[in-house]
Amino acid sequence: MKVRVAESVVLLAAVAMLIGCAANSQRPNADERVRQVADTERAFARSMADRDHAAFTSFLSAEAIFVAEPKVLRGKEEIAAAWKRYYERPGAPFSWEPAQVEVLESGTLALSTGPVRDAKGKLIGTFTSIWRLQAPGVWRIIFDQGNEICDCGKP
Repeated sequence: MKVRVAESVVLLAAVAMLIGCAANSQRPNADERVRQVADTERAFARSMADRDHAAFTSFLSAEAIFVAEPKVLRGKEEIAAAWKRYYERPGAPFSWEPAQVEVLESGTLALSTGPVRDAKGKLIGTFTSIWRLQAPGVWRIIFDQGNEICDCGKP
């Protein structure tokens, strides 16, 4: 009887270790998280190129904040309504793409930043976005700010 109990304990310990290893192997590593966020940012930008306002809206967290002039936009509905005008014409008025992505070690928040170009491809600004992991592999934007190009310090 004691042998069977000991065998059961060893078997349960082995199963627990395997489950633990499987759970850890399913968790994306740092490079995978960076790729996920970069791909998400590219898909977000593609919504502009594809003229798909519904897709744009799907990337917004319910509590997102877009820092804009003259008013800060708060919440998914307000941001979606304000950005609707950018989707009304046949051609995209601007485009963007991630140049750098950084993800916290915890894998729950990320920053993406990169160039913003006008319809002809001329660099007109940069963007900075903060993304939050909502579910495995699902990132939603929580903060966004665009910045004009600055010739700061150049003669």
